[in-house]
Amino acid sequence: MSGRWLASIAAGAALLFALSAAAEVAVPPLQARVTDLTGTLSASQIQSLDSRLRDFERSKGSQIAVLVLPSTQPETIEQYSIRLADAWKIGRARVDDGVILVVAKNDRKLRVEVGRGLEGAIPDAVAKRVVSDLVAPYFRTSDFYGGIAAGTEALMKLIEGEGLPAPKSGVVIKGVHHAVDFQAIFLLFVALVLADVILRRFFGHVAAAGISGAIVGAIVWLAAGVLAFAILGGLIGFVIALVNGLGGRGGGWSSHGGWSSGGWSGGGFGGGGGGFSGGGGGFSGGGASGSW
Repeated sequence: MSGRWLASIAAGAALLFALSAAAEVAVPPLQARVTDLTGTLSASQIQSLDSRLRDFERSKGSQIAVLVLPSTQPETIEQYSIRLADAWKIGRARVDDGVILVVAKNDRKLRVEVGRGLEGAIPDAVAKRVVSDLVAPYFRTSDFYGGIAAGTEALMKLIEGEGLPAPKSGVVIKGVHHAVDFQAIFLLFVALVLADVILRRFFGHVAAAGISGAIVGAIVWLAAGVLAFAILGGLIGFVIALVNGLGGRGGGWSSHGGWSSGGWSGGGFGGGGGGFSGGGGGFSGGGASGSW
């Protein structure tokens, strides 16, 4: 009899847990720096905010994201925000320099969630002032764009004064910054093309060029994490190795087929919106909440 009671209690607890989990507001997928689930912000306002946050990430390396949603209930905004932060992972891995501004419009609640690496630059007391003195007054007049713009600008100024690692050179594709060590890739290209001289002795010209291209593509994939670049790098490596093999049969590396001193450019390419991902940053509950 006691066994049946225990089984019933366990089943009831499991049911309550499942119902509680089902009642939680889902964390939306991270696809942009500014996510508005309420239709409060216009497309031009979202674009303006996103552009400013994207430029800041390029220059400083830190990530700031904004979420406007109807409600976080039955959770408090603090509970929801840390769950959101764990899912989105805003900020760079091991630097933890991410910030999320969460606005629960129907609840009239907002929160600034601060990554571990920025708790010195944005302590809880300072985050509280940003919420209560800068953002909330705009929200009281229903100027949500003005409040979000003022809050994010203040957060960016606070982060600017923090000694953080400089952002790596790279490229931005669909709004996502991909750090790329272009100098290392260039040196590996040179080394692999030189190694093609050895590979040709065992596999022949075409096969050796194919192996060199595949290795170059794999290295570019590991360095940049962009499939298109890996494929392009592999093709470039194959062509260079093949040309080098055909033109240097008598003496290996051709004096006319070398790389120019310019190498790859570290300036990157501009990208529009339409995609965004967190960098792996961590949060521990720092920040502040408020209402209006």
